[in-house]
Order: sequence, then structure tokens, then C-alpha cells
Amino acid sequence: MRARLFLVPAVAAVLATAGCAAESSGGGSGSSPSAGASASSGTSSSPAAAACTPATLKTHTAGRLTVATDSPAYEPWFIDNKPSNGKGYESAVAFAVAKKLGYSAGEVTWVKAPFNSVIAPTPKSFDFDVNQVSITAQRAKVVDFSTGYYDVAQAVVALKSDKYSKVTSLAGLKTARLGAQKGTTSFSAIADTIKPGPTPREYPTNDLAVQALKNGQIDGLVVDLPTGLYLTAAELDGATIIGQLPVTGKPEQFGMVLEHDSSLTSCVSQAVDALRADGTLAALQKQWLTTTAGAPELK
Repeated sequence: MRARLFLVPAVAAVLATAGCAAESSGGGSGSSPSAGASASSGTSSSPAAAACTPATLKTHTAGRLTVATDSPAYEPWFIDNKPSNGKGYESAVAFAVAKKLGYSAGEVTWVKAPFNSVIAPTPKSFDFDVNQVSITAQRAKVVDFSTGYYDVAQAVVALKSDKYSKVTSLAGLKTARLGAQKGTTSFSAIADTIKPGPTPREYPTNDLAVQALKNGQIDGLVVDLPTGLYLTAAELDGATIIGQLPVTGKPEQFGMVLEHDSSLTSCVSQAVDALRADGTLAALQKQWLTTTAGAPELK
């Protein structure tokens, strides 16, 4: 069945929640979702909270917060490929974190950073990156992560005309040609969870992976569930979500990426934890992300 999409246009209430009623002066770069439990850094003490201010934070540019994401910036995480407009879940969360740290929307600068460069062991030209980057032990060896701001489920998207579109189990995908963006946990999930016979196909960008699905070069595309729901509702005619992959143990989470051993990591994590505790993350998920209707779990 076709997944349903519930994207609500930006309204003042959401922008107020995210602390970004006005657009940033920085240039634009281009189970149901839950705020979820994460490996929290814990509740901050008053001295620690007091240290997390623009006057004390050693940001890339003094008095400003530089936030990165990839280009293009995909919906429903960002809207209209313009992260600085405060629309979309990750844009709204980034502005909400900025507000918790004491920065106004006008003091947030957005820059572009390709996914592979963000997770590489290299100096960063930003304070934190927000771009659906899953927290993994391997990545944490070379970059820092904030505590998680979204619990992730992976899903498989197929064209309705494909013979695999009606499978109901992981076993039904054993002979399928599956693909995903290179270096992502979506790609890892193909080998680790589905374990198909044909070698999984990897693509430099998600756009190229989507095109491969359209062209019939792969039978199924693995992406995170909100992206899959968006693709089937707004981008891919005649596509459906076969199902979401089972989650075992601690759920996969998206975290904000910082330079390894960054002095900002603790403060950014405290801000994320506060947004989870006060219900902001849950409210923004309800506002910007799709429901899980039409995405049964594959077992």
C-alpha cells in the first residue's frame, strides 16, 4: 500500500518552538518516530550550563554558530533545499539547539559540507553538522557526536511494478538487487540485516540511488524510514515501502557531528538533552516528519 505523507507547512508556532521565527542571515546550503532514549550526557549542573553561552563557547566564528549540512538538503529534514529557513525537522532542531545555547536565528550561519567529509578524520569548518548521520562506534573514533536527536528505522523502497514489492519478510529479499548511498548505515543494513545473495550496490549520493531504482537497476532502495515515506509520497511515482527493517537492542540514532575532541560537544549534547526533556523534539517530529502508516516490519 502507498505510504501517507503528512507534511505541514511552516507556521509561526513551529518556528517559535525552534527559536527561528525569522530566517537566518546565513546563506542556505543547500513503530512511530520518537524522541527516544539515548546515551544522554546527563543533566547539566548550573556551572556547566552557565559555561554554554556565546561568550564562553569557542565557536568557529566568535559570537556566531556555524552549522553544516549537505547539498542538496533533502526533505522532510529540510524544505526547499534551504536549511536557513527553519523549515524541516533537522533545520528546526538546529535552530532549537542554537537557541538553547543562547544564539538568535540571525547568529546562525549555514555552510555546505558533503557527507563523506563530515565523517572523515579532518579539521571541520563548522561547529556542528546536522545531516541524518547515524552514531556508530567506528565513526566516533574520528569525530564527536552529540547525544541522539532522532531514533532511526531503516526501510526498503521498491517500485510497485517490481516483483519484490509484495514481499513480507527479510527472506523474500534474499535474491533482490538492493542499493543505498555509500558509507551510510542504510548501506550497512543491507549486508548486516537483509543479507541478500546479490552484492549490494552503493551510490555516491542518494539522488543517484533513487535514479537507479527508477531505471530498474536495483529492485529495492534502503533509506531511513522518514525519507522512504517522503520518497514514496512525493518523489517516486508508483513506488511503495516494502517494510521497515527490525530494530534490535538500542535503536540507531542520528547525532550532530562535531570535530573530534571538540570543546563544544558537551554543550551541544546538553542542549539536545534539554530539547528531549521539554518535549521539543517530539513536537518537531510530529510537525515535520511523516507517520509510519504503510510501513510494516519485515521479519
